[in-house]
Amino acid sequence: MEKRENIGWIDCMRVLACFLVVFSHSCDAFVAQFNNDYATFLQGCALGSLVRPCVPLFVMMSGVLLLPVRGTMTEFYSKRMKRLVVPLVFWSLVLPLAYFFYLNYGVTSNSPFIDMSLFTWEMTLRKLYTFVFNFNYDTTPLWYLYMLIGLYFIMPILSAWLKDATRKELKMVLCLWGASLFIPYIKIAAPFLGYLGVFGNMNILGECDWNAYGTFYYVSGFVGYLLLAYYLVKYPLQWGWKKLLAICVPMFLVGYAVTFGGYVVMQEYFPGNYAYLEIMWLFSGVNVFMMTFPVFVVVQKIDAPSSAWLSRVASMTFGIYLCHFVIVQMGYDLYEAVLPQGVPAVVKIACNAVTVFAVSYLLVRLLSLNAYTRRLVA
Repeated sequence: MEKRENIGWIDCMRVLACFLVVFSHSCDAFVAQFNNDYATFLQGCALGSLVRPCVPLFVMMSGVLLLPVRGTMTEFYSKRMKRLVVPLVFWSLVLPLAYFFYLNYGVTSNSPFIDMSLFTWEMTLRKLYTFVFNFNYDTTPLWYLYMLIGLYFIMPILSAWLKDATRKELKMVLCLWGASLFIPYIKIAAPFLGYLGVFGNMNILGECDWNAYGTFYYVSGFVGYLLLAYYLVKYPLQWGWKKLLAICVPMFLVGYAVTFGGYVVMQEYFPGNYAYLEIMWLFSGVNVFMMTFPVFVVVQKIDAPSSAWLSRVASMTFGIYLCHFVIVQMGYDLYEAVLPQGVPAVVKIACNAVTVFAVSYLLVRLLSLNAYTRRLVA
């Protein structure tokens, strides 16, 4: 991401969002233990649920930094796509290779996600060209880049509207987006209320085998976080600390309770079914929004002063996001090996997250020293 100017709270938000992403992935191997060690699962789930605002905050930073779009549509597309496509291609090639050499010539991992049949040389070669269709396990965090390219496509169009949109009109669109945040839970409830689906498809509001675009499709998803960030910067909340905390603290706690409690309940009803489990962790669900909004407005309210070191770390966050996933795997194996048995999962997760963030930062800082490699992480 690109900064228009040094603003302390924006730098702080970028670093926080990036660290929460690393922390979230550090939880994954422990969340996956629900069939083996329920206590470990609960610890991983509790912490993983706590950091769900990570990606929405990243998206909101794009809204803060890039809306309204400056220059022509052609200029915007040319500049933004070059900065996304080159890293996407590079890390789609490097991460599978890193996983292959690490898992085959490094340590024997006991991660619940690792199926060595997926990390043979034949499978690795296949991953090196099928990324044009989608990400794979080795490149899991890169799903964000595919999504972000889509947001970049629509940003100039949004900008044209935002230049003339009134505050009331912007609030109206945000309310429509807010309604879309309830769709995942409507999908859960509908079968229990007698909904039988359409030709075997259990989607709702017009979605079916031949149409993925339901009623709220065009006002749902991450575009709402872009607009919300734009709104909150253009029309900052004029709340004192007492009112802000009185609203934001309960809002965050309720959102967290639904996120954590809902995930545990879904695991009990649909054990091992990741499609259902992810419903409670969806970034575009109302419970995650209830956690994201308080974090954003509180950090914005703090308005931290700008500093050189914070700006330097913030400038590395995109690169840290790109490279950290395989380092998370290495850190997990390291701490599982060196820490004594009985150490709580929360300690292992925290140690891994801090270590991975630091190592990733050093790697990105090294790559950023050269004009050619800088394009891969910035």
